[in-house]
Amino acid sequence: MLDGATRMTEPGMRILITGVTGLVGARLAAQLLMSRVEIVALSRDPARAQEKVAAVSRAWKWSPELAVPEQAVQGLDAVVHLAGESVAGRWTDEKKRAIEQSRVEGTRRVVEAIAALPENQRPYVLVSASAIGYYGETGERDVREGDPPADDFLAKVCVEWEREAMKAEALGVRVVTPRLGLVMSPEGGALQRMLPIFKMGFGGKLGSGRQWWPWIHLDDVIGILQHAIAHRELRGAINATSPSPVRQSEFADVLGRVVRRPSFLPAPAFAIKTALGEFGSEVLGSRKVLPTRALESGYRFKFRELEPALRDLLG
Repeated sequence: MLDGATRMTEPGMRILITGVTGLVGARLAAQLLMSRVEIVALSRDPARAQEKVAAVSRAWKWSPELAVPEQAVQGLDAVVHLAGESVAGRWTDEKKRAIEQSRVEGTRRVVEAIAALPENQRPYVLVSASAIGYYGETGERDVREGDPPADDFLAKVCVEWEREAMKAEALGVRVVTPRLGLVMSPEGGALQRMLPIFKMGFGGKLGSGRQWWPWIHLDDVIGILQHAIAHRELRGAINATSPSPVRQSEFADVLGRVVRRPSFLPAPAFAIKTALGEFGSEVLGSRKVLPTRALESGYRFKFRELEPALRDLLG
Protein backbone atom coordinates (compact mmCIF):
# COMPACT_ATOMS: atom_id res chain seq x y z
CA MET A 1 0.00 0.00 0.00
CA LEU A 2 1.16 3.51 -0.79
CA ASP A 3 0.16 6.72 0.95
CA GLY A 4 0.35 10.37 0.08
CA ALA A 5 3.65 10.79 1.94
CA THR A 6 5.46 8.08 -0.02
CA ARG A 7 7.83 9.16 -2.78
CA MET A 8 6.28 7.91 -6.01
CA THR A 9 8.73 9.34 -8.53
CA GLU A 10 12.36 8.57 -9.19
CA PRO A 11 15.32 10.96 -8.90
CA GLY A 12 16.49 12.23 -12.26
CA MET A 13 13.09 12.20 -13.94
CA ARG A 14 12.12 15.20 -16.08
CA ILE A 15 8.49 16.26 -15.82
CA LEU A 16 6.65 19.02 -17.67
CA ILE A 17 3.86 20.80 -15.76
CA THR A 18 1.31 23.16 -17.29
CA GLY A 19 -0.59 25.41 -14.91
CA VAL A 20 2.43 25.40 -12.62
CA THR A 21 1.57 28.72 -10.96
CA GLY A 22 -1.86 27.47 -9.89
CA LEU A 23 -2.72 26.04 -6.49
CA VAL A 24 -2.17 22.39 -7.47
CA GLY A 25 0.68 22.95 -9.94
CA ALA A 26 2.86 24.95 -7.54
CA ARG A 27 2.45 22.41 -4.72
CA LEU A 28 3.10 19.48 -7.07
CA ALA A 29 6.29 21.11 -8.38
CA ALA A 30 7.58 21.68 -4.84
CA GLN A 31 6.80 18.08 -3.86
CA LEU A 32 8.50 16.65 -6.94
CA LEU A 33 11.59 18.77 -6.35
CA MET A 34 11.94 17.10 -2.95
CA SER A 35 12.20 13.81 -4.87
CA ARG A 36 15.00 15.34 -7.00
CA VAL A 37 12.84 15.49 -10.11
CA GLU A 38 13.60 18.17 -12.70
CA ILE A 39 10.56 20.37 -13.32
CA VAL A 40 10.02 22.29 -16.55
CA ALA A 41 6.92 24.30 -17.30
CA LEU A 42 4.68 25.96 -19.86
CA SER A 43 3.28 29.32 -18.81
CA ARG A 44 1.76 32.50 -20.21
CA ASP A 45 4.45 34.34 -18.23
CA PRO A 46 7.61 32.19 -17.95
CA ALA A 47 9.51 34.75 -15.86
CA ARG A 48 6.68 34.89 -13.31
CA ALA A 49 6.45 31.10 -13.25
CA GLN A 50 10.12 30.73 -12.37
CA GLU A 51 9.93 33.55 -9.84
CA LYS A 52 6.80 32.21 -8.12
CA VAL A 53 7.67 28.51 -8.27
CA ALA A 54 11.30 28.03 -7.33
CA ALA A 55 11.15 24.34 -8.26
CA VAL A 56 10.88 25.19 -11.98
CA SER A 57 14.24 24.88 -13.73
CA ARG A 58 13.03 26.17 -17.12
CA ALA A 59 9.79 27.64 -18.44
CA TRP A 60 8.56 28.30 -21.97
CA LYS A 61 5.92 30.80 -23.05
CA TRP A 62 2.66 29.12 -24.02
CA SER A 63 -1.10 29.61 -24.02
CA PRO A 64 -3.78 27.14 -25.17
CA GLU A 65 -4.29 28.73 -28.58
CA LEU A 66 -0.59 28.34 -29.42
CA ALA A 67 1.51 25.35 -30.42
CA VAL A 68 3.68 24.00 -27.61
CA PRO A 69 7.36 24.92 -28.18
CA GLU A 70 9.18 21.89 -29.56
CA GLN A 71 12.05 22.10 -27.09
CA ALA A 72 9.63 22.04 -24.12
CA VAL A 73 8.61 18.43 -24.73
CA GLN A 74 12.03 16.97 -25.47
CA GLY A 75 13.58 14.53 -23.00
CA LEU A 76 10.49 14.18 -20.83
CA ASP A 77 9.48 11.23 -18.68
CA ALA A 78 6.01 12.58 -17.89
CA VAL A 79 3.64 15.47 -18.58
CA VAL A 80 1.19 16.77 -15.98
CA HIS A 81 -1.34 19.01 -17.69
CA LEU A 82 -3.20 21.23 -15.22
CA ALA A 83 -3.72 24.49 -17.13
CA GLY A 84 -7.27 25.78 -17.48
CA GLU A 85 -9.45 28.83 -16.92
CA SER A 86 -11.06 28.86 -13.46
CA VAL A 87 -14.72 27.84 -13.53
CA ALA A 88 -15.56 30.04 -10.53
CA GLY A 89 -17.63 33.15 -11.15
CA ARG A 90 -20.54 34.13 -13.37
CA TRP A 91 -20.56 32.18 -16.63
CA THR A 92 -20.88 34.81 -19.32
CA ASP A 93 -20.56 33.69 -22.94
CA GLU A 94 -16.96 34.94 -22.91
CA LYS A 95 -16.19 33.08 -19.68
CA LYS A 96 -17.65 29.84 -21.07
CA ARG A 97 -15.58 30.15 -24.24
CA ALA A 98 -12.44 30.64 -22.13
CA ILE A 99 -13.28 27.61 -19.96
CA GLU A 100 -13.79 25.40 -22.99
CA GLN A 101 -10.88 26.66 -25.07
CA SER A 102 -8.35 26.52 -22.25
CA ARG A 103 -9.20 22.88 -21.53
CA VAL A 104 -10.10 21.33 -24.86
CA GLU A 105 -7.85 23.23 -27.24
CA GLY A 106 -5.04 23.43 -24.69
CA THR A 107 -5.04 19.65 -24.23
CA ARG A 108 -5.14 19.16 -28.00
CA ARG A 109 -2.01 21.31 -28.34
CA VAL A 110 -0.17 19.30 -25.68
CA VAL A 111 -1.01 15.99 -27.39
CA GLU A 112 0.00 17.39 -30.78
CA ALA A 113 3.40 18.30 -29.35
CA ILE A 114 3.84 14.77 -28.01
CA ALA A 115 2.79 13.32 -31.39
CA ALA A 116 5.48 15.36 -33.15
CA LEU A 117 8.21 13.59 -31.17
CA PRO A 118 9.86 10.41 -32.44
CA GLU A 119 8.07 7.41 -30.97
CA ASN A 120 11.00 6.39 -28.78
CA GLN A 121 11.32 9.91 -27.33
CA ARG A 122 7.76 10.41 -26.09
CA PRO A 123 6.96 10.66 -22.36
CA TYR A 124 5.65 7.43 -20.90
CA VAL A 125 2.66 9.07 -19.19
CA LEU A 126 0.35 12.05 -19.61
CA VAL A 127 -1.60 12.99 -16.49
CA SER A 128 -4.25 15.41 -17.73
CA ALA A 129 -6.58 16.96 -15.17
CA SER A 130 -10.34 16.71 -15.50
CA ALA A 131 -13.09 17.49 -13.00
CA ILE A 132 -16.06 15.98 -11.18
CA GLY A 133 -18.20 18.33 -13.26
CA TYR A 134 -18.13 15.36 -15.66
CA TYR A 135 -20.94 13.74 -13.63
CA GLY A 136 -23.26 16.74 -13.30
CA GLU A 137 -26.01 16.66 -10.68
CA THR A 138 -26.15 13.15 -9.16
CA GLY A 139 -28.38 13.59 -6.11
CA GLU A 140 -28.09 10.87 -3.49
CA ARG A 141 -26.45 8.08 -5.48
CA ASP A 142 -22.82 7.03 -5.11
CA VAL A 143 -20.75 8.06 -8.14
CA ARG A 144 -17.79 6.07 -9.47
CA GLU A 145 -15.48 6.38 -12.45
CA GLY A 146 -17.58 4.16 -14.69
CA ASP A 147 -20.68 6.32 -14.36
CA PRO A 148 -21.82 8.16 -17.52
CA PRO A 149 -21.35 11.90 -18.05
CA ALA A 150 -24.10 14.46 -17.63
CA ASP A 151 -25.39 16.67 -20.43
CA ASP A 152 -24.79 20.17 -19.02
CA PHE A 153 -22.14 22.68 -20.09
CA LEU A 154 -19.36 21.65 -17.70
CA ALA A 155 -19.94 17.92 -18.27
CA LYS A 156 -19.68 18.40 -22.04
CA VAL A 157 -16.42 20.32 -21.57
CA CYS A 158 -15.05 17.51 -19.38
CA VAL A 159 -15.98 14.88 -21.97
CA GLU A 160 -14.18 16.75 -24.76
CA TRP A 161 -11.26 17.60 -22.44
CA GLU A 162 -10.71 13.94 -21.59
CA ARG A 163 -11.25 12.83 -25.20
CA GLU A 164 -8.39 15.08 -26.37
CA ALA A 165 -6.10 13.72 -23.64
CA MET A 166 -6.93 10.08 -24.43
CA LYS A 167 -5.74 10.55 -28.03
CA ALA A 168 -2.20 10.23 -26.63
CA GLU A 169 -2.90 6.53 -25.95
CA ALA A 170 -2.69 5.92 -29.71
CA LEU A 171 0.83 7.37 -29.55
CA GLY A 172 1.96 4.78 -27.00
CA VAL A 173 1.60 7.16 -24.06
CA ARG A 174 -0.29 6.02 -20.97
CA VAL A 175 -3.00 8.58 -20.09
CA VAL A 176 -4.61 9.23 -16.70
CA THR A 177 -7.37 11.83 -16.26
CA PRO A 178 -7.85 12.66 -12.55
CA ARG A 179 -11.30 14.14 -11.98
CA LEU A 180 -10.61 16.71 -9.31
CA GLY A 181 -13.13 17.36 -6.56
CA LEU A 182 -13.33 20.41 -4.28
CA VAL A 183 -9.68 20.93 -3.42
CA MET A 184 -9.25 22.11 0.16
CA SER A 185 -6.58 24.74 0.79
CA PRO A 186 -6.63 28.16 2.48
CA GLU A 187 -4.57 29.38 -0.49
CA GLY A 188 -7.23 28.86 -3.15
CA GLY A 189 -10.51 27.30 -4.22
CA ALA A 190 -13.75 27.09 -2.25
CA LEU A 191 -12.13 27.08 1.20
CA GLN A 192 -10.22 30.31 0.55
CA ARG A 193 -13.44 32.03 -0.53
CA MET A 194 -15.42 30.77 2.46
CA LEU A 195 -12.89 31.44 5.21
CA PRO A 196 -13.29 35.22 5.59
CA ILE A 197 -17.08 34.85 5.87
CA PHE A 198 -16.83 32.08 8.45
CA LYS A 199 -14.15 33.89 10.47
CA MET A 200 -16.51 36.87 10.78
CA GLY A 201 -19.24 34.56 12.09
CA PHE A 202 -21.45 34.90 9.03
CA GLY A 203 -20.99 31.38 7.67
CA GLY A 204 -23.63 28.75 7.11
CA LYS A 205 -25.06 26.26 4.68
CA LEU A 206 -25.53 27.03 0.99
CA GLY A 207 -29.07 26.48 -0.24
CA SER A 208 -30.64 23.43 1.40
CA GLY A 209 -27.25 22.20 2.61
CA ARG A 210 -28.27 18.65 1.74
CA GLN A 211 -26.11 18.50 -1.39
CA TRP A 212 -23.08 16.20 -1.21
CA TRP A 213 -19.69 17.92 -1.37
CA PRO A 214 -16.82 15.76 -2.71
CA TRP A 215 -13.93 17.52 -0.97
CA ILE A 216 -10.25 16.53 -0.96
CA HIS A 217 -7.21 17.82 0.94
CA LEU A 218 -4.59 19.42 -1.31
CA ASP A 219 -1.95 16.94 -0.08
CA ASP A 220 -4.07 14.04 -1.34
CA VAL A 221 -4.52 15.68 -4.74
CA ILE A 222 -0.74 15.83 -4.99
CA GLY A 223 -0.47 12.26 -3.77
CA ILE A 224 -2.95 11.00 -6.37
CA LEU A 225 -1.14 12.86 -9.17
CA GLN A 226 2.15 11.23 -8.14
CA HIS A 227 0.36 7.90 -7.81
CA ALA A 228 -0.91 8.30 -11.38
CA ILE A 229 2.60 9.00 -12.66
CA ALA A 230 4.14 6.03 -10.90
CA HIS A 231 1.53 3.29 -11.25
CA ARG A 232 1.78 1.88 -14.75
CA GLU A 233 -1.45 -0.09 -14.47
CA LEU A 234 -3.50 3.10 -14.06
CA ARG A 235 -5.21 4.38 -17.20
CA GLY A 236 -8.18 6.62 -17.85
CA ALA A 237 -10.33 8.37 -15.26
CA ILE A 238 -9.58 8.38 -11.54
CA ASN A 239 -11.67 10.35 -9.06
CA ALA A 240 -9.54 12.68 -6.94
CA THR A 241 -11.92 13.05 -4.01
CA SER A 242 -11.94 11.99 -0.37
CA PRO A 243 -13.46 8.60 0.49
CA SER A 244 -15.76 10.51 2.89
CA PRO A 245 -17.87 13.11 1.06
CA VAL A 246 -20.09 15.19 3.34
CA ARG A 247 -23.29 17.14 2.96
CA GLN A 248 -22.69 20.85 2.54
CA SER A 249 -24.42 21.65 5.84
CA GLU A 250 -22.00 19.31 7.63
CA PHE A 251 -19.10 21.00 5.86
CA ALA A 252 -20.34 24.36 7.16
CA ASP A 253 -20.75 23.02 10.70
CA VAL A 254 -17.26 21.49 10.75
CA LEU A 255 -15.62 24.61 9.30
CA GLY A 256 -17.38 26.78 11.89
CA ARG A 257 -16.17 24.48 14.66
CA VAL A 258 -12.58 24.54 13.38
CA VAL A 259 -12.45 28.35 13.17
CA ARG A 260 -14.45 28.63 16.44
CA ARG A 261 -17.24 30.72 15.01
CA PRO A 262 -21.00 30.16 14.66
CA SER A 263 -22.18 28.82 11.29
CA PHE A 264 -25.94 29.26 11.29
CA LEU A 265 -26.49 31.98 8.67
CA PRO A 266 -27.62 30.24 5.46
CA ALA A 267 -27.18 31.59 1.94
CA PRO A 268 -30.54 30.98 0.19
CA ALA A 269 -30.45 29.14 -3.14
CA PHE A 270 -32.19 32.00 -4.96
CA ALA A 271 -29.51 34.46 -3.79
CA ILE A 272 -26.71 32.17 -5.00
CA LYS A 273 -28.38 31.72 -8.38
CA THR A 274 -28.98 35.46 -8.69
CA ALA A 275 -25.34 36.24 -7.86
CA LEU A 276 -23.70 33.48 -9.88
CA GLY A 277 -26.13 32.68 -12.67
CA GLU A 278 -25.50 29.32 -14.34
CA PHE A 279 -22.47 28.66 -12.13
CA GLY A 280 -24.80 28.74 -9.13
CA SER A 281 -26.05 25.29 -10.13
CA GLU A 282 -22.51 23.97 -9.66
CA VAL A 283 -22.37 25.40 -6.12
CA LEU A 284 -25.77 23.97 -5.22
CA GLY A 285 -25.37 20.66 -7.05
CA SER A 286 -25.00 17.33 -5.26
CA ARG A 287 -22.19 14.92 -6.20
CA LYS A 288 -21.40 11.98 -3.94
CA VAL A 289 -18.24 11.10 -5.83
CA LEU A 290 -16.10 8.24 -4.51
CA PRO A 291 -12.40 7.56 -5.31
CA THR A 292 -12.91 3.89 -6.17
CA ARG A 293 -9.97 3.48 -8.56
CA ALA A 294 -7.54 5.31 -6.30
CA LEU A 295 -8.38 2.98 -3.42
CA GLU A 296 -8.39 -0.16 -5.57
CA SER A 297 -4.96 0.70 -6.98
CA GLY A 298 -3.45 1.01 -3.51
CA TYR A 299 -3.50 4.73 -2.78
CA ARG A 300 -3.89 5.39 0.94
CA PHE A 301 -5.31 8.77 1.83
CA LYS A 302 -3.58 11.03 4.32
CA PHE A 303 -6.90 12.71 5.14
CA ARG A 304 -10.02 10.59 4.88
CA GLU A 305 -12.21 12.67 7.22
CA LEU A 306 -13.10 16.34 6.92
CA GLU A 307 -12.41 17.70 10.39
CA PRO A 308 -8.80 16.44 10.66
CA ALA A 309 -8.23 17.75 7.13
CA LEU A 310 -9.50 21.25 7.96
CA ARG A 311 -7.59 21.34 11.24
CA ASP A 312 -4.41 20.44 9.39
CA LEU A 313 -5.01 23.12 6.76
CA LEU A 314 -6.04 25.85 9.19
CA GLY A 315 -3.62 25.10 12.01
